[in-house]
Amino acid sequence: MHREPLLVLLQKHTPADATERTMTQETIEFVQTHPNCFDRSLLIGHVTGSAWIVSSDRQQVLLIHHRKLDRWLQPGGHADGDPDVAAVALREACEETGLTSLKLVADRVFDVDVHEIPLRKDVPVHLHYDIRFLLEADPSEAFGDSDEITNIRWFSVESIENITNSESILRMARKM
Repeated sequence: MHREPLLVLLQKHTPADATERTMTQETIEFVQTHPNCFDRSLLIGHVTGSAWIVSSDRQQVLLIHHRKLDRWLQPGGHADGDPDVAAVALREACEETGLTSLKLVADRVFDVDVHEIPLRKDVPVHLHYDIRFLLEADPSEAFGDSDEITNIRWFSVESIENITNSESILRMARKM
């Protein structure tokens, strides 16, 4: 079954707190229930892949300012049918940042988050079952261009709470 590798990763994941534990369980149940969980055509929700990008010394985190959502977020996006969610996270990070030094730190889940995506044009309100992976990059490398974002910046881990109140982002910063 094409969902089995993700289910194994999710079952091995150790959530940081009760909230993430609940979201991990919800994601497992969603993936088990929906064979097409990787397709954005599943309008109730779908699996997405994200990258928490850090410097090699783990003191800096790379965030993008998302054009449509007008918020600082980690890079990531839709699986579009690809069950290899780590590859999705890496691909999306490359596309959104233009960085070529990106590398997957570990072949395990770093964080799990389930969040609601608001109504947009003909796409109804739905859930993203976001699987996050830890990636590393060189902070001295120049960024590329992306139509999806308005800004890309490295932030010190300590400064993250000054730019966002998103519990999802703050939870990942605490894991550092």
